[in-house]
Amino acid sequence: MSTRERILDTYEAILIGEGERAATFDQIAANAGVSKGGLLYHFPDKRALAQGLLDRLRALVLEDAARMEVAPEGPSAYYISSSAFTGDPLDRALLAATRLGPEGGFHLVREIFDEVQAIWFRLILAEVGDEPVARAIMLIGDGLYYNALLTGGLDMGAAAVEPGRIRELIGVVDKLKSLA
Repeated sequence: MSTRERILDTYEAILIGEGERAATFDQIAANAGVSKGGLLYHFPDKRALAQGLLDRLRALVLEDAARMEVAPEGPSAYYISSSAFTGDPLDRALLAATRLGPEGGFHLVREIFDEVQAIWFRLILAEVGDEPVARAIMLIGDGLYYNALLTGGLDMGAAAVEPGRIRELIGVVDKLKSLA
């Protein structure tokens, strides 16, 4: 793993575990096992560090969208199935981005979240062909994700969604699609 990626992993972990105020350059450098100068070489300021995290998030979303587009079960079922928080790299990047405040470029977070939602919505809309149905499917997935974060976040013992519940929700999505 490159030094840059190790720094981003560390930044992400601190944001998730302790919040943006705890993500000082000294703390990030110490936790990543690099000198402060090494950190500043890759990320000269907090804005660059936040941008690095958001660039990672964008790349992970584009990879996810590519899988979603060709998923045998279809984009809608894929979206619902992948909306249960598992702590994978995409989940971690999304959660870390939500922890960025004004110092980390919160306006940039809003832009990327709008972009992410538009990508997923476009794929679901292409499958179902009806905007209100596509929005309802998005809201089901978003609700699953939000609920998981509220009830446990990274402690998945409390937040895990049983596979049977996911299948039930996919059944609801199939009913919605049949209405489109």
